[in-house]
Amino acid sequence: MEEIPDSEVRAIFETNVFGSLNVVRAALPVLRAQRRGHIVQISSVAGVAGASPGLGVYAATKFAVEGLNDGLAREVAHLGIDVTIVEPGMFGTSFAATLGITPVEHPDYHASVEATRERLAGLDPSAYGDPDEAARQIIAAAESATPPLRLPLGLDAVTAIRAKLTDQLAALPDCEPVAAG
Repeated sequence: MEEIPDSEVRAIFETNVFGSLNVVRAALPVLRAQRRGHIVQISSVAGVAGASPGLGVYAATKFAVEGLNDGLAREVAHLGIDVTIVEPGMFGTSFAATLGITPVEHPDYHASVEATRERLAGLDPSAYGDPDEAARQIIAAAESATPPLRLPLGLDAVTAIRAKLTDQLAALPDCEPVAAG
């Protein structure tokens, strides 16, 4: 995060956060008028469980997508509008190779950020989930009479989300005395 140019940070927020918000703003007048509909937004496992070194800004945008759409679901449920936040993990696509982690300059980041960059560049997409099956699951959720608010896709997504939530739950007892003040 120290070395990523502001222009790159703003561009990814523009696409992932403001793009998501603009879609919602464009769809809501129609959905409100018909008193039904379903908004499906693409987040990421990184928006729930965090990200590998070098992908913190990407994760931040997906955390924002999670928050926007979690709030949206509460705002529009009484209007008959459903919201589903899709949280995919890795799939058999070239997506990981296109993430474009900024190459690091400072040697202190070679063990973390550069290691992630090299790992992603060397991934074999065929070893991960089937993108066609993921699309079928998204369609099934959208057509469901009781669609989920969150739809993690891929075993790695479920594993990472479970680990994150388990860690958070385990830390709560230590925080309670401080939180209670």
